[in-house]
Amino acid sequence: MKQLSIITENRLGIVTEISEALAQENINIESIDAELAGNNVVVVLNVDQYDKALSIIRQFDTMQVITENAILIRLKNEPGALAKISRRFTNAKLDLRGIRFISRDQDYALVAISTHRTKEALLLVDDVLVS
Repeated sequence: MKQLSIITENRLGIVTEISEALAQENINIESIDAELAGNNVVVVLNVDQYDKALSIIRQFDTMQVITENAILIRLKNEPGALAKISRRFTNAKLDLRGIRFISRDQDYALVAISTHRTKEALLLVDDVLVS
């Protein structure tokens, strides 16, 4: 799974601008997370048409887009589940570039993980891998 991370100055209507631009091109947003970071907003998207969405977002002069490969895993929603997974990475001497909870319910959490060594990381999480 590839994620788009969009960084822009905090202002009213950012999510509206992004979602309308993608909707006009018939791109479905599969997950979205928006957070304030000082005077900026960071919006992380997963979409069904990655390349097309990247092209559209790059047309906004006020937005910087960062792309990364992410591994989507499914963990039990319980204390220590993330610790067990992150221990695998530490033991394998694999640095984690990013971890993001995409969604969760009472039983499970979907977590996106990115690292510089995606192929090796996939082997570490094959038992909990979603995509």
